[in-house]
Amino acid sequence: MAKLSKKKIKELEEIARQIRVLSLKMTSRAKAGHPGGSLSAAEIIAALYFHKMRYNPADPKWPERDRFILSKGHSCPAQYAALALLGVIPIRELNRLREVDSMLQGHPDRNKTPGIETVTGTLGQGFSVACGMALAAKLDGRKHKIYAVLGDGELQEGIVWEAAMFAGFHKLNNLVAIVDHNKCQNDGYIKDIMDVTPIAEKFKAFRWNACEIDGHNIKEIIGALDKADKSDKPTVIIADTVKGKGVSFMEHKPEWHGKALPKELLEKALKELGEI
Repeated sequence: MAKLSKKKIKELEEIARQIRVLSLKMTSRAKAGHPGGSLSAAEIIAALYFHKMRYNPADPKWPERDRFILSKGHSCPAQYAALALLGVIPIRELNRLREVDSMLQGHPDRNKTPGIETVTGTLGQGFSVACGMALAAKLDGRKHKIYAVLGDGELQEGIVWEAAMFAGFHKLNNLVAIVDHNKCQNDGYIKDIMDVTPIAEKFKAFRWNACEIDGHNIKEIIGALDKADKSDKPTVIIADTVKGKGVSFMEHKPEWHGKALPKELLEKALKELGEI
């Protein structure tokens, strides 16, 4: 990959800001959704879609594309925002999040939304699908990569570790998992519900490369993604993030996992994000 310029970093940071703004607007309009984890994943999604992945927005089914799987499917507002900014879906559709006949449902649905690779929402299943895609690509001699974003609460699911064992055994070095480690889940703090740490050591035990980064630092995210290209094993990137990142009264607060902002708080949040 070409050296990451300061200008490019600024561009990606601005895209992450826009992803946050759009995620909050669409969930507030719908009066439902999962804003907290959408905000924590903004830089990760911006770095993948707008820099790292081989992707053609004009042809989201291009056979040679890299695949993106949002295994923590409840954070789909952030992915929808990215797809809208890319032009894959009309930006006006963001106003119809979670409506009955909308193309944008509460969890990703490949049958309704252009650019979605698989249905996710049941935690752990998106990751297992990503592992299957990676093996299929290997068997077919294809060169594309598969990127899967997981929540840290998702790591409490047994299916995640069965899939991790599978990927490590088959040396799926075309697979990169990114853990959005924001340390909160729907019912509270992960450390109090069922602690998943140490994450890196667990993946290493299943024959993965593992690294830990600042999940809001574009340079660190892309540096880790570039290193994964040189690996002979699957790679997991544990991204240290903040739930509700960018909005002071949402940060580190589990209660904003699955609750939309009311109008008065939305205005306050948008001001903090520099939108109004």
